[in-house]
Amino acid sequence: MRTEIDDLRALIRHHERKYYIENQPELSDAEFDVLMKRLEALEASSDAPIPPDSPTQRVGGGAVLGARIPHRNPMLSLNNGYDEQELKEFGERVRRLLEEAPTEYVTELKIDGLGVSLIYENGIFTRGLTRGDGEYGEDITDNLRTIRSVPLRLTETDAKIPAVLEARGEVFIPKDRLDDINVQREAEGEPPFANPRNAAAGSLRLQNASITAARPLDIFVYNLNYVEGVEFSTHTESLEKMKRWGLKCNPHTACHKSIEAVQDYYEHWVAERDALPYETDGVVVKVNEFSHRNELGATSKYPRWAIAYKFNAQQAITTIERIDVQVGRTGVLTPVAILEPVTLAGATITNATLHNEQEIQTKDIRIGDRIVLERAGDVIPKIVEVLTAERTGNEAVFVFPDRCPVCDTPVERSEEEVAVRCVNVSCVAQLKRRIAHYASRNALQIEGLGPATIDQLVDKELVRDVADLYTLEVEALSELDRMGVPSAGNLVRQIEQSKMAPVEKVLFGLGIFHIGETVAELLIEHFLSLDALSKATREEIESVDGIGPQIAESVVSFFSQHQPLLDKLRESGLHCFTVAADATRPEMSMVVDSFFGGKTFVVTGSLEGMTRTEASKEIKARGGKVTSSVTSKTDYLIAGEGAGSKYAKAVELDVPILTETDFFQKL
Repeated sequence: MRTEIDDLRALIRHHERKYYIENQPELSDAEFDVLMKRLEALEASSDAPIPPDSPTQRVGGGAVLGARIPHRNPMLSLNNGYDEQELKEFGERVRRLLEEAPTEYVTELKIDGLGVSLIYENGIFTRGLTRGDGEYGEDITDNLRTIRSVPLRLTETDAKIPAVLEARGEVFIPKDRLDDINVQREAEGEPPFANPRNAAAGSLRLQNASITAARPLDIFVYNLNYVEGVEFSTHTESLEKMKRWGLKCNPHTACHKSIEAVQDYYEHWVAERDALPYETDGVVVKVNEFSHRNELGATSKYPRWAIAYKFNAQQAITTIERIDVQVGRTGVLTPVAILEPVTLAGATITNATLHNEQEIQTKDIRIGDRIVLERAGDVIPKIVEVLTAERTGNEAVFVFPDRCPVCDTPVERSEEEVAVRCVNVSCVAQLKRRIAHYASRNALQIEGLGPATIDQLVDKELVRDVADLYTLEVEALSELDRMGVPSAGNLVRQIEQSKMAPVEKVLFGLGIFHIGETVAELLIEHFLSLDALSKATREEIESVDGIGPQIAESVVSFFSQHQPLLDKLRESGLHCFTVAADATRPEMSMVVDSFFGGKTFVVTGSLEGMTRTEASKEIKARGGKVTSSVTSKTDYLIAGEGAGSKYAKAVELDVPILTETDFFQKL
């Protein structure tokens, strides 16, 4: 029996690969089902334990969303380009940084799905993660096991299977299967998915893997992120090896000798994208040689050896049915156009932001107008034109409210900004947005605390401020609509983990007016703790490089009004109150770089390879200091395109000036 079971497992793996990966089935569905049922019967009658890579073990049960797991190497985002000029500029940067060395480029279709990481140990699939925030991903191993195109065991070939392998890919749902899923969801009283990407992401985050198994999920693996015992010189070589190991790669990948050939590939798929069975929103362009990639390196956010060359925004014409006004976390009233539903770039669009009262007046947008809608980067819908020639006379001018639409408090207008605000800090709408901001990815990253859950927590008065999140218990949460004990337990764990967030993340998460991520980092770098910052005067705060009087006033005002909130957060056990601030900042423990360490830099102008904020982070991570003004104490000015008065000041004071290329070489 042992031999028959092993032979049957190997045979089923062979046919799974032929059907799901190579698209060359050798058996009918009925014949395949017979083999699977025979294996299930033999395993049931055998005393031997069933290995996790057996074809019968794809579907488990129970909750699958686990703790956040650190990625072995960060899953960086890609810098975007939207036209031929930006592609050429990418090619020119690569040539310049590689000192004109001949370079090949690999092009791949950018699949519009959910990025994942697949980890194999000795050829066995052991763990799968979402991209998460790039540093940490969610453990979705059980759900990924249900995808038939994800091999549970790599194929033995002449290509040696490494001891550890981590591949990255994109999980998606074919376009023609979305309707089937939505019909079932609507029959069960669930809202339909807007597009295949949302369907794929939602399916991978289900708490029950058996439901995920019923979804038509597929995958393309596009990168070998980590491997032990095997070396490759090019990306194309690694793709070929991954195919031979049984991993599914996109068949439309190509290699080119020039940027001009990349442009030809792009134009081909601009014309043919609608014929593809899956959604794609652009072309990923990568330097092929790994030695060149190592030389080019990466910023804190993007690799310099790749770019996502996005397809042009698609447009559609629809009608504004009405205009609603939403209230944000700082009380800003934002008008939103509610549209006659229209399909655009694979998604059903029902609304678009109008930004502010001035935007409506400038564009003369009226209720009932026919408008041209565009999705920038196939993501954010925006109104690009009002078709005034199609007006019938029945359109209505929108009158911006003088009172908050949620709490009925009179709104406040200022000559200093275009925003109209609700000044009632107890406004329920503001509270909900503040909680959402606090839990967001760039703040304390509390997974599972979505808008529907926040609405219930506030409406049921379980949460009156962000500190109340730390008092929530599984029993109370499980009584919320569509929550249940497993989801409630996971949310409580996520909230508990957020107590370990670095102090600058907490400061940003508090939602103080004018305090973005960069400003939060500057303030904590100077004051080190929330306690010290909360006791600082306007003058002390304004003395920090890069901090002006408006920010200083906002910080002092917030802490003077919200000391009870800080006390509650401290009592909740947040890490930033109980551990020395420098212990929560990883850059403080890094080795000081011999060039950057102890020196003061100013960054000005437009850098091609990274933003000024990213450049500042790179400098700080190496022990340097970044200020906003050039003085006699400045050691170096880093000057990008369009450097103006600061460049002139540096020349006047004889401060050494680094070009962007010089800066990259120093990095």
